[in-house]
Amino acid sequence: MKTENMDVDFTEYRISSELTGHEDDVRGICVCGETGIATSSRDKTIRFWSIDPTEKNKCKESKIMLGHTSFVGPLNWIAPDENFPAGRIVSGGMDTLVLLWDLKTGESIQTMKGHQLQVTGLAGDDVSDIVSVSVDGTIRRWRNGQQSESWEAHKSAVQAVIKLPTGELITGSSDSTLKLWRGKTCAHTFVGHTDTVRGLAVMPGLGVLSASHDSSIRLWALTGQVLMEMVGHTSIIYSVHAHSSGLIVSGSEDGFAKIWKDGVCVQSIEHPGCVWDAKFLENGDVVTACSDGVVRIWTAHNDRIADPVDIEAFTTRLSTYKSSRKRVGGLKLEELPGLDSLHTPGTADGQTKIVREGDNGVAYSWNSREQIWDKIGEVVDGPEDGLKRPVLNGTQYDFVFDVDIGDGEPIRKLPYNRSDSPYDVADKWLLKESLPLSYRQQIVDFILQNSGQNNFTFDASFRDPYTGSNAYVPGASSNVSGGATKPVFKHIPKKGMLFFDVAQFDGILKKITEFNCALLSDPAQKDLALTEIEMSRVSAVKKILQDTSHYHTSTFADVDVALLLKTLKSWPVAMMFPVIDVLRMIILHPDGARLLQQHIKVGNDFLLETIKKVTTAPALAANLLTSTRVVANLFKQSSFHEWLQRNRSEVLDVFSSCSSSNKNVQLSYSTLILNYAVLLIEKKDQEGQSQVLSAAIEIAEGSEDVDSKFRALVAVGSLMLEGLVKGIAIDFDVESIAKIAKASKEVKIAEVASDIELLTT
Repeated sequence: MKTENMDVDFTEYRISSELTGHEDDVRGICVCGETGIATSSRDKTIRFWSIDPTEKNKCKESKIMLGHTSFVGPLNWIAPDENFPAGRIVSGGMDTLVLLWDLKTGESIQTMKGHQLQVTGLAGDDVSDIVSVSVDGTIRRWRNGQQSESWEAHKSAVQAVIKLPTGELITGSSDSTLKLWRGKTCAHTFVGHTDTVRGLAVMPGLGVLSASHDSSIRLWALTGQVLMEMVGHTSIIYSVHAHSSGLIVSGSEDGFAKIWKDGVCVQSIEHPGCVWDAKFLENGDVVTACSDGVVRIWTAHNDRIADPVDIEAFTTRLSTYKSSRKRVGGLKLEELPGLDSLHTPGTADGQTKIVREGDNGVAYSWNSREQIWDKIGEVVDGPEDGLKRPVLNGTQYDFVFDVDIGDGEPIRKLPYNRSDSPYDVADKWLLKESLPLSYRQQIVDFILQNSGQNNFTFDASFRDPYTGSNAYVPGASSNVSGGATKPVFKHIPKKGMLFFDVAQFDGILKKITEFNCALLSDPAQKDLALTEIEMSRVSAVKKILQDTSHYHTSTFADVDVALLLKTLKSWPVAMMFPVIDVLRMIILHPDGARLLQQHIKVGNDFLLETIKKVTTAPALAANLLTSTRVVANLFKQSSFHEWLQRNRSEVLDVFSSCSSSNKNVQLSYSTLILNYAVLLIEKKDQEGQSQVLSAAIEIAEGSEDVDSKFRALVAVGSLMLEGLVKGIAIDFDVESIAKIAKASKEVKIAEVASDIELLTT
């Protein structure tokens, strides 16, 4: 049954304290008994906050845990024992790692590798049995840091996991289902949600709670029966949690944490941003994680309510946030002109202007006879109560139309906001529904008529988001051909691959000579040095590589390649990079590539051995730079494509674990990722595309280098448009990443972000 509002005895929650320190969205919360709270963030950190019960829930940050290379999501607490008196935390991240932390020292004590994509859920109360789930669709079980078993749980991303008191597991997935697991056997599949199941919680004595992208919460009996459905949020629900008192709390994209009692929403706690997670403390207080980077504690106990000054500060922050998002007449309030704009005369009698007055938008009309602006009144966009606006797929709209296109086709849902261009909406909707663009004007007319905009004036500056052309204007001459127009994006999909084909050969030879002299002068390493004859062969290789106009006829001697491989195997790691640079250029030479191919054998692969050798921590930036460029250049020769596909997982794993602040290294790695995206789209390799997508998103979020970020975003967009992972990208919250990138001052970053954003609609 669906719940309806009714009177329920309840004491309201109010702000108790705010925990500040995170530099980006707070994504996860873990309550660590009565001693503290651990939180995870998009800023790549985990923070531990010690609770002082004598001071009104005042917490202080006592640990910052650094180790993940991308944003951190799920957390799980392991209670103290004699070896770890402060307890431990398990964390999962976008970097595919599961890490174990000692809360006493704040240090990482174990790294668990196995997942191919983002870790999304954790369960377990002892290190002898930790369970993790991932976007890669698997469940993995870890015993004392070692993977003991794994299996495919869902065909789509697994988004959450909980462990029942019986030891059984429940998983929630992007396939809209929950599954009950006894060992590795699925005992039951729970069907009912219409979109991704994002959050799970045990409801003591009753069953399991699930939170979904379909904006509902369900309470299930373990038999699969739906005991209750709770509806009230207006967007994606990310988390749900239950307290022993019977209260339930949920957190949503709509900016509210909602408290539920007996299936009824008894309080909506508004936040200045998305609520990623919400948990009860044992004392009944609530902790929330918000996209503004702040952790907040809420209480129903008068003695723990925040001081009036702190309450006022939060109220002001919330008001500022709401004002920044408030829309008046289809425009953001903050973007409206101020009262001073009324000093400028109007251009025609009856011209209207909306100006900002405090927290409101007020309409004025130009009186040409009196030469003044006459006040008309306050402008509103309708009730703020989101429940009164139609919702489609968890998003509010001004209108959601039923469109009957005839021919026995099903009724289609068409969402529309007054602030949108009807031409833009029509184009996007036709593309999404795979309908001919020849329906365009009919859809526009339908929107205008049914939204009461019959007097709509066409904006001549409008550009078609797909073709770049001006919109069709009724009555105007048309040169449009009969066929449907295909969408045109600015930067995607990427066709062809990128290579590093420029080299400073004199500098490379000079550095090899310098290192060779150093080996000769060291009695302990003298035997590793190249002889004069061998150095002359290196010089000959350099001349062949420099003469690019004769690549079609020039050849290498077998001994030249053998010498190169011998040097790579024997020289100290710190001296390898100039030799690797020679390897990079030989790959681009047809005959050089042919000879190298003969030395790449399964079980005796010099190339893979070299890559592993130079990426072993602590990896030198020069080695990372040259080795990533080697792999990027392998894409030039189709004969290496099978090797690249076969070793994809290992190659990406070793390079992704070697984070570097060097911009050249970042650019080389992002180029490698982009090349992999192009290849794996061509090969229709969905598993490979998923791993490359994860790596590309990590670069797009974390890199400060413009070119690196751009290439990563192009890879993401290309994989979404022509690959097989659009749904996974949306689960990765790629829309938020695109929105942030769209605000970039770098034109190409903003443009490719717009391409990606278009794909998420």
